[in-house]
Amino acid sequence: MTGGYLKGRIRREDIIAAAVAVYAEAGYHGSSLREIAKRAGITHAGLLYYFPTKEALLAAVLERRDAENVERERLAIPPGLDFLRHMLALAAHNVRHRGMVDLYSRLAAEAVAPSHPAHDYFARHYAVAREHAELSFRAVAEAGGLRAGVDPAQAGLCFVALMDGLQVQWLTGPERVDLVAAMRFYLEGVLTVPLE
Repeated sequence: MTGGYLKGRIRREDIIAAAVAVYAEAGYHGSSLREIAKRAGITHAGLLYYFPTKEALLAAVLERRDAENVERERLAIPPGLDFLRHMLALAAHNVRHRGMVDLYSRLAAEAVAPSHPAHDYFARHYAVAREHAELSFRAVAEAGGLRAGVDPAQAGLCFVALMDGLQVQWLTGPERVDLVAAMRFYLEGVLTVPLE
């Protein structure tokens, strides 16, 4: 690696880290590239060299979020009990990385508006998460591990909604909400097989 390339990569990472923090605090619409540049210790013109538009920087931030939240790994796990176990592990990971949960929750709330540049990203994310969760509960049901009367589609929908809702509650009162324990409680209520 040449010195210039490495320096550029480090500078790019600094800008993304600053954007993660600023977006988590103020959201996408409530922040500016100038504010992010200041937080990164770079000039506005310098930031534009790496990210010519606010949308380009948002795309890089969402990529970072996927990488840090092990999104690609999550989707590589076949639907079933292992996927549900992985989601518990992901919840524990998120508790240790509050900044990403702040970012995700704020941007997801903003992205409800179809005009938001992250709208399609979150729509895809939720569609895939619901589908994978539903397929996982179906696989568990086929193996005889789901309680009688539990609908796999509803269980998957509730599981994804529960994780998101619990994360928001945890952000507002981490001392009162045990994210992992609450998700485990839900799973143990619908499964007839042990999670461990």
